[in-house]
Order: sequence, then structure tokens, then C-alpha cells
Amino acid sequence: MSAHKHDHPHYHEPTQPAMPRTGMVLDLSRAALVVIDPQIDFLTPQGVAWPLVGECVTENGVVGKLELLFKAAKDAGIVVAISPHYYYPCDHEWEFGGGLEKLMHQIGMFDRASPLSLEDFEHSGADFLPQYKPYILDGKTIIASPHKVYGPETNDLALQLRKRGVSQVILAGMAANLCVESHLRELVEQGFEVAVVRDATAAPRAPEGDGYLAALINFRFIAGGVWTASEVIGMLKK
Repeated sequence: MSAHKHDHPHYHEPTQPAMPRTGMVLDLSRAALVVIDPQIDFLTPQGVAWPLVGECVTENGVVGKLELLFKAAKDAGIVVAISPHYYYPCDHEWEFGGGLEKLMHQIGMFDRASPLSLEDFEHSGADFLPQYKPYILDGKTIIASPHKVYGPETNDLALQLRKRGVSQVILAGMAANLCVESHLRELVEQGFEVAVVRDATAAPRAPEGDGYLAALINFRFIAGGVWTASEVIGMLKK
């Protein structure tokens, strides 16, 4: 086991939390599983982001837990949505951006040939993991337009969820302190009740800091629930 997680007290729930319990109860009639960026560049050793996130992805068992969540959500008949991340050639003409934006463009993360073409898409870093495709490409899953930086402000996720009568969101996917946290913040601001699956996400660990620890801290302050994958699967089976 990695020393990062198990030797750091802040990875574990606080023994005397200051925040009151929210009382969020999952209602399958109005809930959706939203998986962010379940893509090769994040979740496999072949992905360009693996050197930053691979340790945390492996430690949390993210790949397997996401598959279990997809299956449980489909079995429960709730809405499932994907909020993907794609960059097209025009996006590489941006004149400014933060450090991670610059890095993503430099390493070709989530690159696609065109918004109107799937040329060279299959098995590329922007593609979904093969084991997820039966759940994602079943004709029922919402595949939102791509978010462009971190949050869903730039895509149609909120619209798609509202059009399906969703008011509760279970968030999972990548990366915890970036797109997951940004989706959490925006969806909360949009009036959704949101829980995060804390062990079905991961984040970069870099000299700049431990992104997973940063995300956990903010999840506890912001989310309606901070649940484990096993807890969510149990709720979906009820």
C-alpha cells in the first residue's frame, strides 16, 4: 500500500467533524450517475496523464469501481450521464490558460481530429475505456457535449439532466480536485443535490501538491454526501 494515503490522517473521515450531517437520501426516481472523463488518457498506463494520476487511480481502484457503478446504475434503471473532455485543433489556438491547461495541450490530452469526425478516435486517449462502452454506448446513456476546462458550464450536462427530471446527482470519475470538484460546485449552484463517490475518483500528485487530499477536504465542505462506491452500490440495489 502507498504511504501517501494510509499515513495521512486527512484521507480518513474526521473523528469530530464540524460540519453537520446533510441527511441526503438517494431517491432513485430522480437520481443520475454522472461519470466525468472515463477516458483512456486518465485511466490506463497508456494515457498521457498516467504519470500524474496513475498512483492514485491504482490505489483507489478507480477503474474497477467505475465499472461496478455503471452496472449498478443500469441495473437500478437510473439515468446515467457522461461528461467527457475533448480538445479539437481550434482549442490549441487558445492564447492563455492555467498551468494544467497548458500541460494538457502540450501532451495532447483528450485530442480529437475534429468535432465533426471520429477519425483516429477509437483507442485514442480521448476514447472511453473498452469495458465501459457497453454501458455508455447503449443508446440510453447521456453523452454530454465536452466540457472544455474543468466545469460543466461549457457543456449541456445540466440541461440534459433537467430534461430527464433529475435533481440528485452521484458524481464519479476524473479528476477529483479538477473536473469532479468543478462539476460538484456548478451543479450545486444550479440547484442539484450532489454526492461524490470518494473512492471512484483520483487526482494528480505533483510537487505542487496532493490533488486528491485537496479534493477530499472540499468535498466534505460542499457535497450533500461523500460516499464510497460500495455504499452507493448498496443504495442502488434497494
